[in-house]
Amino acid sequence: MNLLLLSQSDFITPTTVKLADRRRDHLLNVHKVEVGDRVRVGLINNQQGEAQVTEICPKDILLEVTLNKEPPAGLPLTLIIALPRPKMLKRIFQTIATMGVKELILINSYRVEKSYWQTPWLNEENIREQLILGLEQGVDTVLPTVRLIKRFKPFVEDELPQLCEGRRALVAHPKQAIPCPAASDEDTLLVIGPEGGFIDYEIEKLNQAGCQTIHLGSRILRVETAVPVLLARLFPV
Repeated sequence: MNLLLLSQSDFITPTTVKLADRRRDHLLNVHKVEVGDRVRVGLINNQQGEAQVTEICPKDILLEVTLNKEPPAGLPLTLIIALPRPKMLKRIFQTIATMGVKELILINSYRVEKSYWQTPWLNEENIREQLILGLEQGVDTVLPTVRLIKRFKPFVEDELPQLCEGRRALVAHPKQAIPCPAASDEDTLLVIGPEGGFIDYEIEKLNQAGCQTIHLGSRILRVETAVPVLLARLFPV
């Protein structure tokens, strides 16, 4: 935990928080804080700052909080990923939050199994938990938005062309693709397919919507690996 993330419900006065959950345990057992120590904190979707430990009790810990610093800027990116296997979701949610992605859209595709949409990892509470862990790692406070799109064709025909308009729009796919472009701060839309990739029909629809097909070379990467590699290649992160 590189940043202690707080929510409004943690405050018992305008400047004092009481923690009695995993964050308290982490401060005591990992950071080994004592009364008087200072830790880096942030308020979800708000500023960052510093907190001083004022009291350590058997079941909770009190901190006096000062917030005076803006969070880091997010990536100029809309990230679209074909829904991966459920066991990958935890890592992907944490990774995108850590790296500064602020808009994630999970879509359906031919190679996405229907059962994937029933996973409890898509519950709002579980998504939020993983995003918070990613923010704590990346020292950020702004939660990414996550949308779930279960119908591919209506999305790529009706919404995607508008999302692509006026920005760098890319789809990662190994066939008939150009090399991944150089890092840039350019406003970008990036589409990443499922394990096994998009089928030809889907690539055709994505191209028609305005997405340029790119590749990372001869090696085929898993989705959970492709996400951080592409973000690191496309942006000066």
